[in-house]
Amino acid sequence: MGLKQHALRLVLLLILCTATLQLVFLGRVGLMAVFDPQSTAFQRSEAWRLLVEKQRIDWRQDWVDNAQLGAAIQRAVIASEDAGFTEHSGVEWDALERAWSKNQRAEAKAEQINAQREKQAELQAARQAARPTARASSPAPKTATRAEPKLVGGSTISQQLAKNLFLSGERTALRKAQEFVLTFMLEALLGKRRILEIYLNSVEWGEGVFGAQAAAQHYFRTDAARLDSASAARLAVMLPAPKRFEKNPGSGLLAGRAATIAARMSAVDLP
Repeated sequence: MGLKQHALRLVLLLILCTATLQLVFLGRVGLMAVFDPQSTAFQRSEAWRLLVEKQRIDWRQDWVDNAQLGAAIQRAVIASEDAGFTEHSGVEWDALERAWSKNQRAEAKAEQINAQREKQAELQAARQAARPTARASSPAPKTATRAEPKLVGGSTISQQLAKNLFLSGERTALRKAQEFVLTFMLEALLGKRRILEIYLNSVEWGEGVFGAQAAAQHYFRTDAARLDSASAARLAVMLPAPKRFEKNPGSGLLAGRAATIAARMSAVDLP
């Protein structure tokens, strides 16, 4: 059998495996129209991390339907995470383009800073080497700390749910492509109302805290349906970095962002 035939078989096998995987995902998404997911890929990875790092699993989640979630938390999360949620088809291409451009600038700036730090470290090492009498007593020059770019995302609620349900957190083109496919599946088979319900019941709101009901109980000792606009807004702005805000729930940054979201909530239309 020739090399071309081997290559063709390999390509066909890859296509078959990819198609089979998509059918599996399609079936799982379809079931979510009727059955609530028991856990997400992100939740399972967090449970494993807690087990390895702390030898215990703290898991707080209490699934409630849309009526029991209440309007305040739904409006707050849409205002904070995805203002165009009820209008787009799952992906906001303009937001992705803006995020990509901003990330490119952040990465370029980080590289520039790293180059400057490396040059300074080399100069320091050269100066130290030029002083023979100080070699024995002088400490070794420190390795320059690398600056990491602050990346932003342009993902919609539907995209975030697709990633949390099925995918890892790695940043690769292949994973992003799969995220797009899953997002369109969610939009086609579930619709906005069900997507928002699953998202609000499974998203992380702190270490081991998943879903709006558990978050409302954890932070405000009340049910999600009883949250007022201010409390709902504070929960909503935690979502990009819930573990960080959990450690400092009274931060001025959190309060300022929450006030902005609370002011936007009245303009939000629920699906």
